[in-house]
Amino acid sequence: MRYGKIILVAAGLVSSALPGAVADDGKVIANSSVKEDMISAAELKSVFLEEKRSLSDGIHVEPVLEKDGPVHQWFLREYLGRTDDDLQTYYRVLVFTGRGTIPKNLGSDAEVIAYVARTRGAIGYVSATTSTEGVKTLVVGGTTNGAARKLITQVAPQYPETLKLLKIGGTVRLRITIAPKGDVETVQLLGGNPILGESAIAAVKQWVYATANSRTTAEVSVPFNAPR
Repeated sequence: MRYGKIILVAAGLVSSALPGAVADDGKVIANSSVKEDMISAAELKSVFLEEKRSLSDGIHVEPVLEKDGPVHQWFLREYLGRTDDDLQTYYRVLVFTGRGTIPKNLGSDAEVIAYVARTRGAIGYVSATTSTEGVKTLVVGGTTNGAARKLITQVAPQYPETLKLLKIGGTVRLRITIAPKGDVETVQLLGGNPILGESAIAAVKQWVYATANSRTTAEVSVPFNAPR
């Protein structure tokens, strides 16, 4: 009986703490050929605006879009800062001037997962609750005061057992302060499920970045893939 009450309390926290957070969140995925586990927000934007054709690992990358819907709107708002109309106009100009092409545009999370899984260098996005079996999920981060710092040591968060049983996932957004020596000094929860947030914060505090001349701040997104 006590265990059942714990599950009910957890479910209540999920539904009431941040209304709509799970439904409106998403995660960035990539083909297994992409060696990087993290991509900066600026680098991700450059890939989808076709300003950048490869990542630091040298792998050619191909952006993949999902047709209009909650996860597409989340991606536009979170990483591109454009409306869908603006983005389509931008791509048409690229085609007209011979500087690019219109990315593959797929109709569902399942189609995006399938295409990314079989296409070398493909990078796309799906809703936070979608199973990402067959692809890798990228951590997205970006510094707010200077160039992005390379992540040297990454510790995966522990998935809270109660939420795993309830098959509740999502993406947690954090703001972190990185010391010049590379250790994470402070972590602030910006968005996402608060229970997942506690686990993400505990893990991110153990991350280590490349050294720099000064302290920097960054925002990172930590995905939790709900089990099937």
